[in-house]
Amino acid sequence: MRYILVFLLIVIFGYALALVLQNGTELPVDLLFAQIPAMRLGLLLLLTLAIGIVLGLLIGVQIFRVFQNSWEIKRLRKDIDYLRKEQIHTAQLAAAEAAANIKHEKTVLDIHPEDKTSLT
Repeated sequence: MRYILVFLLIVIFGYALALVLQNGTELPVDLLFAQIPAMRLGLLLLLTLAIGIVLGLLIGVQIFRVFQNSWEIKRLRKDIDYLRKEQIHTAQLAAAEAAANIKHEKTVLDIHPEDKTSLT
C-alpha cells in the first residue's frame, strides 16, 4: 500500500510539473484581495486545483462526520431498544419467580419441633 501511495504521489508531481511547463503563458490575475500582474497559467491551474482539493476534503470530512454521527445515533437507539426489551424480560422473569415463591410459601407447612408429638 505504501508503494502505491508513493507511486501516485510521484505521478501527480510529474503531472503538475508538466502542467506548469506546458502552460507557460503569463496572465494578470485578480485574487480579490491582491492583484498579480503576471502569473504563469500552469501555476494558476495548480493553485486552483490545490485549493479545490483542500476545500473538497474539508467539506467531505464535515459531511462524513454528520453521517457518522447519524449512524452512531441509530446504532445507540437500537442498543437502547434491545436493552429495554431485555430489562422488561428480566423483570417479567423476576416477577414470575417471586409469584411462584409466594405460592410455594403458602403451600408449605411449617413444622416446629414442639409439633412432633402430635405427629407420632
